[in-house]
Amino acid sequence: MSAPASASPTPTGHPDDPGAGPVTLDRRDGPYGEVVLRRRGARLEIIANGCFLMDTSDGRSERLLIDAALHALPGAGTGTRPSVLVGGLGVGFSLAHAAADPRWGRIVVVEREEAVIDWHREGPLGEISGAALADARTVILHTDLVEHLRTTTDRYDALCLDIDNGPEWTVTEDNGDLYSAAGLAACRARLNPGGVLAVWSANPSPAFGEALRNAGFTGVRAEEVPVARGVPDVVHLAVRTA
Repeated sequence: MSAPASASPTPTGHPDDPGAGPVTLDRRDGPYGEVVLRRRGARLEIIANGCFLMDTSDGRSERLLIDAALHALPGAGTGTRPSVLVGGLGVGFSLAHAAADPRWGRIVVVEREEAVIDWHREGPLGEISGAALADARTVILHTDLVEHLRTTTDRYDALCLDIDNGPEWTVTEDNGDLYSAAGLAACRARLNPGGVLAVWSANPSPAFGEALRNAGFTGVRAEEVPVARGVPDVVHLAVRTA
């Protein structure tokens, strides 16, 4: 990947002005295309191949992704410390929320974009994830999520996946494999019996719910997070039975 941009961009408005135009902080070209970190007013945004992924304006649905998975685990509240794999580091809300909860045990984050990891370890996104990255439970893996699920022998109590805008709106074509029958089989294989699969989506997907059932998951349901305009964000949940 290319080195971080060294030139200081010229802001189009005051950085604390919510109406200010976007300021590019870093732009990288890599094996999956271009990723960009931008500041818009007080918000930070991640753009991949020209497609808006996420920003730091809210985080409710990312926190729900973690909480819903924990609450769905059969051992929740019994004193056990379940392990969780977080698929996609993003702006860090999911990782930070998991690390802030002492009920979680091992927290593994899989992120394929080196730039995103850099923005957390050395850049402005560290304001969100700094404490979580320093937590002894946290492990960051720089690898592709789909490949990791297919090749690792590790198992987890929960998989919390947020690498796209949803099963029907993927950032790159390869990500579509995650939501295929083979991809869901790999997810199921990586879960301990009774483990929970939680998948974030920018919109409800009844077809994905059916795909989860066809893959052998039970307890398939969706939890919604209302948004100011348009359809709600959704966390799809499913359980691997013994």
